[in-house]
Amino acid sequence: MAAKSILLGGIAVVTGGGSGIGRAVCQILARDGARVAVVDVNEKGAKETLNQLNGEHMMITGDISKTASATQLVADVQSHFNEAPSILVNSAGITRDKYMLKMTEQQWDEVIDVNLKGSFLMMQAVGKVMAQKKVKNGSIVNVASIIGKTGNPGQVNYSASKAGVMGMTKSAAQELAKFGIRCNAVLPGFINTPMTDAVPDDIIETIKWFIPMKRTGTPEEVAETIAFLSSSKSSYITGACIEVTGGLYM
Repeated sequence: MAAKSILLGGIAVVTGGGSGIGRAVCQILARDGARVAVVDVNEKGAKETLNQLNGEHMMITGDISKTASATQLVADVQSHFNEAPSILVNSAGITRDKYMLKMTEQQWDEVIDVNLKGSFLMMQAVGKVMAQKKVKNGSIVNVASIIGKTGNPGQVNYSASKAGVMGMTKSAAQELAKFGIRCNAVLPGFINTPMTDAVPDDIIETIKWFIPMKRTGTPEEVAETIAFLSSSKSSYITGACIEVTGGLYM
């Protein structure tokens, strides 16, 4: 299939690019003409994604929950492409599920550090460069979750992190608009990813009952929405939180 080229010339930094939604985002953005920096703490996964892309792309491993690492990641992208990134997709995320009364402080901190703090640090690092270099049509897309709106038993840490991402996105959109940078979020529902592979089949069937479309989603369906938000086709959309759930709202 020929590239649609709606992102031709763009440089996209995708965290969590080594698997799941992040990998699909890398594939779709590359298809649409962007040069992609695949970012993941898992070097093997990042390499696998990179090998599936055609064109001028790169991979970086690093811990996005650390300021120095996030800053270095962005510097490495600029050095490799000799140009500032124009797209950031924060797709990196983890779960450490446990009922609240049994959840440890470490389980809370790990999820908040990656899902919320990591997204903030990457937004800050990339946003600074976009503003300084006066990047045209800059776009930041954060992957939140419908769980950030509905909550879910056993996921107080995860739901808090994703609710935080939504609020952060709306605030950042207001701050960054003067630089011509848009900031939006997508809220996936139940998507077939490595994160959901461990869910028992009977639970999946129960969840499908709550989904009006009566099926789970694919990473590609989320990635297509992100590609739209990354492109000039969404030039008047900022501060939005778009649900990609098949209608799920428990």
